[in-house]
Amino acid sequence: MYEALIHQIEEALARTAAWAETGWPVTFGFRNVAVTSLKEALALPKNAVFRHEAINYWRQVELTAEDTSVYGRKAIDALRQGNIESAVNDLYFAQYMEKPFAEYARTWLPLYEALHAEAGSCC
Repeated sequence: MYEALIHQIEEALARTAAWAETGWPVTFGFRNVAVTSLKEALALPKNAVFRHEAINYWRQVELTAEDTSVYGRKAIDALRQGNIESAVNDLYFAQYMEKPFAEYARTWLPLYEALHAEAGSCC
């Protein structure tokens, strides 16, 4: 019944799992050095002033990806059970948790909006 939406959420889960690996442009330190992934942050020299800041940022991305994915999987389960209201709520939480990185991640808000529109007035 909601197979297209389930497929979109599954694709979002795959993208989310790679956030810290594929990354996006972020700069750190007073020289605005680009560190675009967790791998790059971990490879910074130990004496880089902003190393801890970059690692912390990308670890937060990694943790946020894990948290949002929990709600993405819950939304899939809800849709498989025909419970669109619960799925809307689950994607609401996913897009809410994504907000600190939404400018770059752009994963959960579009799905939430699409599902909310499909749900119509129920939610």
